[in-house]
Amino acid sequence: MTMQLHGIHHLTAVSADAPGNHDFYTRILGMRLVKKTVNQDDVSAYHLFYADGAASPGTDLTFFDWPVGPEQRGTHAITGTALRVAGDGTLAWWAARFAEHGVKHGQVHELAGRQVLDFEDPEGQRLTLLDDGGTGPFHPWDRSTVPAERQIRGLGPITISVPDLGPTALFLTHVMAMRPAGEHAAPDDARSRIHIFEMGEGGPAAELHVRVEPHLPQAQPGAGGVHHVAFRVRDEEYEGWVERLQRLRIPSSGPVDRFYFRSLYTREPNGILYEIATDGPGFATDEPMESLGERLALPPFLEPRRAEIERGLKPL
Repeated sequence: MTMQLHGIHHLTAVSADAPGNHDFYTRILGMRLVKKTVNQDDVSAYHLFYADGAASPGTDLTFFDWPVGPEQRGTHAITGTALRVAGDGTLAWWAARFAEHGVKHGQVHELAGRQVLDFEDPEGQRLTLLDDGGTGPFHPWDRSTVPAERQIRGLGPITISVPDLGPTALFLTHVMAMRPAGEHAAPDDARSRIHIFEMGEGGPAAELHVRVEPHLPQAQPGAGGVHHVAFRVRDEEYEGWVERLQRLRIPSSGPVDRFYFRSLYTREPNGILYEIATDGPGFATDEPMESLGERLALPPFLEPRRAEIERGLKPL
């Protein structure tokens, strides 16, 4: 069997303001809170999952809520998260919405043949709306603050920054089975080039963009930064990826069961954390689809500690 990843599964970032984060992503961006749970390795912190109306893999933007200072930007880091939208006038509609709500944003411009609009959340999370031409499935949320035709359709591409392309390119192609798919100059920095790697069937939902930026300092993690990016595999392919990393002698977490999906973590040579995650069983495993995210959800092994965990969390 040819091993391949099938696209972006989710991206996990860091917030130091869970209530403000919840307000921005649900009210301003109109995304659905599909799971309100805790970091399974640190139950004092929320883990919030925002996604499309059906909580589809590939649409999850997630946040750990940690009391930390702001990220110090630099290289050796995930530096940009694109959110896909579609339709004539949609980016202009969003630019007007951002202006109305005081959201920091740029101008609509072209990047690698696609129309994009850069913006930031209140903590400086670097985000981009990208017109994907309406390709692929889309599950709008009927209770969103954003009209269905303007809603965020999913994730991708994701951008990372490294000082040296060579080790990263070798890891992406030989370990992660991605394909080089072109390069171009960075529109905002003449010193940087962006190299595109694609997975599966390709397209914006299945691309990783690598910015080569040896002139930048090393990033320091914090609020407004990104913790890791996860790539999609089908449930039946998971064990093959566990075996692949073992066979290639790539250090990894080994199998991790996150209850809503199974995970496998590894770091690429520049220290960036990657996760391989299964599409299933999904977020409706322990809650009805129609009421996802309305109460604190805990995996079975944490359920006996519910009272203690709830006492340690601030209301959203």
